[in-house]
Amino acid sequence: MTSRAGLPAEASDLIDVDELIAAYYDRSPDPSVPAQQVAFGTSGHRGSSLTTSFNENHILATTQAIVDYRHDQGIAGPLFLGRDTHGLSLPAERSAIEVLVANGVDVRVDARDSWVPTPALSHAILAWNRGREASDPGRADGIVVTPSHNPPADGGFKYNPPHGGPADTDATSWIADRANALIAEALEGVRRVRFADLDADTLGQHDFRDAYVRDLSAIIDFDAIRKAGVRIGADPLGGASVEYWALIAERHGIDLTVVNPDVDPTWRFMTLDWDEKIRMDPSSPSAMAALVARRDEFDILTGNDADADRHGIVTPDAGLLNPNHYLAVAIDYLFSHRPGWPADAAVGKTLVSSMIIDKVTSALGRPLLEVPVGFKWFVPGLLDGSVAFGGEESAGASFLRADGSVWTTDKDGILLCLLAAEILAVTGKTPSQRYAELEAEYGASAYQRVDAPASPEQKAALKALSPDDVTATELAGEAITAKLSEAPGNGAAIGGLKVQTEHAWFAARPSGTEDVYKLYAESLRGEEHLRQVQEEARGVVTAALGG
Repeated sequence: MTSRAGLPAEASDLIDVDELIAAYYDRSPDPSVPAQQVAFGTSGHRGSSLTTSFNENHILATTQAIVDYRHDQGIAGPLFLGRDTHGLSLPAERSAIEVLVANGVDVRVDARDSWVPTPALSHAILAWNRGREASDPGRADGIVVTPSHNPPADGGFKYNPPHGGPADTDATSWIADRANALIAEALEGVRRVRFADLDADTLGQHDFRDAYVRDLSAIIDFDAIRKAGVRIGADPLGGASVEYWALIAERHGIDLTVVNPDVDPTWRFMTLDWDEKIRMDPSSPSAMAALVARRDEFDILTGNDADADRHGIVTPDAGLLNPNHYLAVAIDYLFSHRPGWPADAAVGKTLVSSMIIDKVTSALGRPLLEVPVGFKWFVPGLLDGSVAFGGEESAGASFLRADGSVWTTDKDGILLCLLAAEILAVTGKTPSQRYAELEAEYGASAYQRVDAPASPEQKAALKALSPDDVTATELAGEAITAKLSEAPGNGAAIGGLKVQTEHAWFAARPSGTEDVYKLYAESLRGEEHLRQVQEEARGVVTAALGG
């Protein structure tokens, strides 16, 4: 059967929005079923009302748990609340408001009653907290209602504490445990008022869009973009950034066209992802196929996911850039064009990101902070300026303002898209052209992530592996130089294993939501060597798991 990946969605691919929302209110989770419990992954609790994993009871309980957590942590300032364009986001936002208001929380919602990208919410938290001590009870925090790039039937609910970034596992574990206890108690401990009974002036308002867009001149060189006349095409992919891009063009006077301003909770205008699902992943060639087809119409084309924390960069000469490639180019450019950054600030990367980043960082003379998967690991460094750039292989990154102070502590897809235009304006080269130069200098990177079946028992065993469990001494013809179960940058457990050689590496991690493990691999010796690395990596993992 021929795959429909990259082809336009058909009527049979679309969700029934009315059914989705009805299920949100009508279905009640069974607290004894693990799949129906509140569970925070790297970016909050996610699920679908149709599978009884994201329903009204989940959000009421989770919001009350966040209220209780705030009280426990001495946080009494405003809570910034935003939502993306998924069909479940508005119902979930209203459920959260009902609980927050009933508990006396000073809730700040969007002044336009519109969508709020994740980076704009992080920006708002940090702006409020600037100059406040860590013990100040007036600190703000926030909730963003989004499942990121997930399919239209999904909902998501993410908590950002006063540092503005994703909550760490201590916080999310506490919140999830409390929420599940409240669900098991039939919501007896949940305070709530009816949304319909709220007065118009009950909620505080914040113009997330104006504050964020106005401040972009502190981090992006719009003068250079204007002078060079860079023609930008921005596709929000039906997400929360749609109205932001229009204002960016107006406010900063750049040649920017929103190539698709449509917002539709079915995402009927999308092309199907690799698995023939609708997914707003700007790093996926299949999901970005319609935009890639327009590559000759603009100097730079960009895409964002539904909450705009991820970026996709399309150039006329190369099409869609691999996220790892663009991160390497961004690092190479920024550390050479931001004289106001701290001289000793590090480059932050997740340990499943490309080796090219390591080589670029070394050439820049900068320290490398290699951390486990999850943007939360970059938060402390971005806050204090010891990390000037933090990036993930999954097309998420943020960096410091031009003066070296913090911008956001969550991923900012809008920012990374604008940076691509700045790079072209200042250097005269597209990011893909610059990456070709980096590859010529450091070697051609062949990189891939694949998923392989794994039982819950095998996933648990993989998560618990130690370097001593790997008996192999060579990988694809090269001596193994490192075997890691902890990240070199901070000593945190990686929840799996990474094996390195001089020119290659692989990492294996269990999925947090599916019965698979993720196998990442890279070679600087080409595709054939990568295949060999992957084949031997599967053997190493199988042997380590007792297979």
